Amino acid sequence: MADKKKILVIDDDVDITDSIKAILVGNGFDAFTASDGKSGLEAVDTVKPDLVLCDMMMEQVDAGSRVAHEIRKKDRKLPVYLLSSIGAATAQNVELDKLGFNGVFQKPISPDHMIKTIKKALHMA
Repeated sequence: MADKKKILVIDDDVDITDSIKAILVGNGFDAFTASDGKSGLEAVDTVKPDLVLCDMMMEQVDAGSRVAHEIRKKDRKLPVYLLSSIGAATAQNVELDKLGFNGVFQKPISPDHMIKTIKKALHMA
């Protein structure tokens, strides 16, 4: 892949970021990680990712929605997906688009589903 797509993973659990990064790199993406909302927003500016995966519950309970909201102020088109241990319940009870998310991935992440969804979001599939 000559022009690798850049994916930013924002999560305070290093095991999660490491495993998702390994999956992304193994599937031909450039992957970048941030361990909190502040460094994640800084990475959006410096990395200029093609897609963001963001945990909902980091240093604050709703940090992920705040990060998504800040990203939306800068770039309305950047795909932002929620990483959540309560993903299915969240998706059914919350309007994800109003929180700034394009979709949700339930933890533990299904690698095949994640890659397929990312490729579709980036018009690669």
